[in-house]
Amino acid sequence: MKRVLAGILALSVISIPAVAALKTGGTAPDFSAKASLAGKEFNFSLKDALKKGPVVVYFYPSAFTRGCNAEAHTFAENKEKFDAVGATIIGVSRDSIARLNDFSADPAYCASKFPVASDADGAITKAYALATMEVPGVHKDSRDVAIDHPFTERTTFVIAPDSKIVATLSSTDDHLTPEEHVDKSLAVVEKMATTKH
Repeated sequence: MKRVLAGILALSVISIPAVAALKTGGTAPDFSAKASLAGKEFNFSLKDALKKGPVVVYFYPSAFTRGCNAEAHTFAENKEKFDAVGATIIGVSRDSIARLNDFSADPAYCASKFPVASDADGAITKAYALATMEVPGVHKDSRDVAIDHPFTERTTFVIAPDSKIVATLSSTDDHLTPEEHVDKSLAVVEKMATTKH
């Protein structure tokens, strides 16, 4: 148990080298990916999601790690507030779809409330100009399962229906906690809803 806790703590302090993530005002690259909602796989399309309203695309290092667990839980707790302003949430990580099937259905984290997408080959991460870090050694997640993929820096993009990036929120640049990514992205989509009328 101590080894698991030590691994989780180590994961929470690993810093990912910063690169220039896409900025507010830019155009969000379209993407489709295998995703999971409530443990069931489907093909997520950003283009299709934007037809319904703004989309919050949040990149995170790894399912079943401390900060990512907290962030997913906070998004799940606030899902109805995002729904109320017509906003879609999609999490993106380098996790395999098998890991994400478990994560998306876990009542402590995504709680079957919103989907998470697998960017196993890193193509989406690269399109959004985010840094990736190979994790040295063997690290285990909160379930004591080995993590076998690189980490993507924690960054959230709020994207308007016209594909413009309305906000870029970064743990690296803005020093945001995982929970603050949720609070700030919710504030942005709520403001978008009030200014639309």
